This record gives sequence, structure tokens and C-alpha cells, in this order.
Amino acid sequence: MVEFVGIAEIRDMLGGVSRARASVVASRRDFPAPYQVLRMGQIWRKSDVEKWIREHRPDLSTD
Repeated sequence: MVEFVGIAEIRDMLGGVSRARASVVASRRDFPAPYQVLRMGQIWRKSDVEKWIREHRPDLSTD
């Protein structure tokens, strides 16, 4: 089953950063592209975000 996350979940995955900071991170060129853009906002595959965190923020990785 594929899990999806929005910016609120990404905030938590990044250690509780502010919404503004999470948005800045999610807009980086090297951050995964959103899976889809909905009226409520963008969503990403959780596995893509987890992989990015492992590669770019290893101190936050739970693996």
C-alpha cells in the first residue's frame, strides 16, 4: 500500500520544524516532486520523502 504525506506530516518528519520551514524544504530542487497537487495542497509519496531525509538529513532518519 502506498502512503502519502502532506506538508503537516513532512513537518513532523523533519523534527517538528515550522510550516514555513517545511515549505521551504519541500520547494528545494532536490526534494521529491509532489505525487499530486490537490485543492488542499500538495501530497508526496511517504517513501520518497523518507528516502530524501535519509540522504539529506541522516540525523533525522529513523531507519
